Amino acid sequence: MKRIVKKIGALAACLMILVSMPGTATVANAAEIGYTYTFDYWGDVQYSPDAYEVVGVYSAAELGLDKKLSAPQGMFIYEDYIYICDTGNNRILEIRRTGTAEFEVVREFSEFYGNVEVTTFSMPTDIAVSEDYFYIADKNNNRILKLDKDLNYVMEFTKPLDETFDQELTFLPSKIAIDTAGRVYCVATSVNKGLIKYEADGVFSGFVGATPVTYDFADYLWKKFATKEQRAQMTNFVPTEYDNLYMDYEGFVYAVTTNVEEADLDNGSADSIRRINMMGSDILIRNGNWYVIGDIHWGDGGGYSGPSMMIDITAFENDTYVALDKTRGRLFAYDDQGRLLYAFGSKGNTDGCFKSPSAIDHMGYDLFVLDQQDCSFTVFTHTEYGKNIIDAIDLFQDGEYEASGNAWQRVIEMNGNHDLAYIGIGRALLRQEKYHEAMEYFKLKWDDENYSKAFKQYRKEWVEENIVTIVCALVLVIAVPLIIGKIRKIKHEIDTADIFTRKK
Repeated sequence: MKRIVKKIGALAACLMILVSMPGTATVANAAEIGYTYTFDYWGDVQYSPDAYEVVGVYSAAELGLDKKLSAPQGMFIYEDYIYICDTGNNRILEIRRTGTAEFEVVREFSEFYGNVEVTTFSMPTDIAVSEDYFYIADKNNNRILKLDKDLNYVMEFTKPLDETFDQELTFLPSKIAIDTAGRVYCVATSVNKGLIKYEADGVFSGFVGATPVTYDFADYLWKKFATKEQRAQMTNFVPTEYDNLYMDYEGFVYAVTTNVEEADLDNGSADSIRRINMMGSDILIRNGNWYVIGDIHWGDGGGYSGPSMMIDITAFENDTYVALDKTRGRLFAYDDQGRLLYAFGSKGNTDGCFKSPSAIDHMGYDLFVLDQQDCSFTVFTHTEYGKNIIDAIDLFQDGEYEASGNAWQRVIEMNGNHDLAYIGIGRALLRQEKYHEAMEYFKLKWDDENYSKAFKQYRKEWVEENIVTIVCALVLVIAVPLIIGKIRKIKHEIDTADIFTRKK
């Protein structure tokens, strides 16, 4: 029933978005005044102050490069260095951030040193960096390169010669990630068995995190009775392939896929964002009112249609994460419980908008978004509003519950429609053992689960504080009827004795 009510609210919000976004001019206008929002309990769009603001947009001209970037697809940030795969030019850019809005190109390279047949890149699509090494997805050379920081060849990861890997497929690594032990995780074109995993010595060790198989029951039933020729023409029930991945600070892999059906996103049977542990299981927490899919309602507006399609993701050390939507160029930030913190961004030509976003990463809490069509990257930094939200989350994780509640209160003063601010204050009060006050905040925003937790503790606390009164009341409830009954019995015996005496 709750889902149906939310759908009605979502439909109304969808109509509002369609009216407000009739064309590109409206989108650009929204970008100029800021376009940040979230969803309330009922699924209505709630606009808010901007959580991020644009530091700058940087193309070849701003970076002082002679050659313009061409279809850049991969980006990785290590400390204060930004590495960009300039895919169309078969080169890697190493850029250092020297100030909030200042960058310098340290070097650009398209080849390396080593005793191998091919020492140049061919369509490098992604890069991962450790303290000592570069790992490069050299796509059209069918390999993942491992180079030292002086660009000397160390080793390469090639097509797995294993029966679990279809040997008819061409090995085309597109996205990569590495863990602290030097293991490599790879997304390869047309591989739908999950992430390809290599040990540090280059040995293929299997697939990780294959997505659950989904199928239509009618098709499944038909396959049981179809002929061999008919079955060959039907779609196989196989896991979907990933589009991108990100290794977080704990060694868990965030993975995103755009190979999902609109209906499956709408009913929650598909996961476009997953968090994969070492066993390959999805451990992403989804405790929000809505699915972790970006926009929860969509339509045709501004020249765009369909649901959000996540093509990249990045995660902070407080377990919040930001996913990049290629459909409408939006960024969706979620907390560790899968609740939307804020969404912003759009398609367009103005600062803060994108033509065709391809990658996202972060430096501190600043966000970097690579645009392969505009051949540039945009840098975002927190506004005061966004900083208060992150401060509230960080303080809560550090055990500073009162300070966290105060930060959420500042958020409410700036945006009284932010549901998570009320819930955040409630959670802070709950940890401070102020259960009754916490219940009031949870009740305001229909947070049944946390309200039940607070009520349980409040009931226990109330019982402990009033145990003497409760015991006395119970004694009275039990004893008073007994005393009254005894008195009535004695009175009855006395009255009966008097009557007997008078008869005598």
